[in-house]
Amino acid sequence: MSIVVTGATGHLGRHVVRQLLEKVPADQVTAVVRDRDRAADLAGQGVRLAVADYSAPGTFDGLFAAGDRVLLISGNEFDKGRVRQHTVVIDAAKRAGVALLAYTSAPSGLKATLADDHRATEEVLVGSGVPYVLLRNGWYHENYTERLATVLEHGAVVQAAGEGRISSASRADYAAAAVAVLTGEGHENKAYELGGDEAWGFAEYAAELSRQTGREIAYTPVSAEAYTEILAGAGLPAPLTAILAGVEVSIAKGELVVTTGDLARLAGRPTTPLAEAVAAGLRG
Repeated sequence: MSIVVTGATGHLGRHVVRQLLEKVPADQVTAVVRDRDRAADLAGQGVRLAVADYSAPGTFDGLFAAGDRVLLISGNEFDKGRVRQHTVVIDAAKRAGVALLAYTSAPSGLKATLADDHRATEEVLVGSGVPYVLLRNGWYHENYTERLATVLEHGAVVQAAGEGRISSASRADYAAAAVAVLTGEGHENKAYELGGDEAWGFAEYAAELSRQTGREIAYTPVSAEAYTEILAGAGLPAPLTAILAGVEVSIAKGELVVTTGDLARLAGRPTTPLAEAVAAGLRG
């Protein structure tokens, strides 16, 4: 039996593997990666590596074994048919008879286009007969705190979210929830709505940046159309700009506010405060 983490060299995947190694022996962890060279550090810690690609179904043949617990981290290639990619993993897990497959989804309240692939993947997984867990991850602090250079350059937080609020948390928080499910008991066929303990708005975010930098940073709300143009001007492809603008509209409607407390309960601790994430982002 192994605990198998797909997308293990991604931002979230690395957090999951790191936290798993605090709980189980390294030889019980399998990291699924597309590029073995990028996972040299994981192999150096004794983690087993498996090379596979969501877009290449044959690479998952024989990868899983009966009794495995699997974390399927959702793909980020929006233009390559993510539901089809995820189904490749689910089908392979079913053939192998895995004990559990956890999937990183999106909050059920999120109606933006971004959530469509997640809802469709959930349907495939629930219908597969594989024991499942739906980890409906909310937004990450790092979606904002890892791109502070532009904010600091212009002295403004520019978003199209109006007065909407977000229950974001750190990647490490969401990883802790995944690890709890992968190493614990009694989670089969459950869905968890995951988000940070405290919701916040962009005016508060700008104020926190101002406090920590000693500079005047304002929140400048714009329309979804203007936001789309800004993203396009920054070089983002059209499909992605539309998806991100759609999320902004959802934030304005309150669709990324999560009040269940599931994340803190699974992690066994309070979620990371926004101020702490801002401090980490400013440190670089």
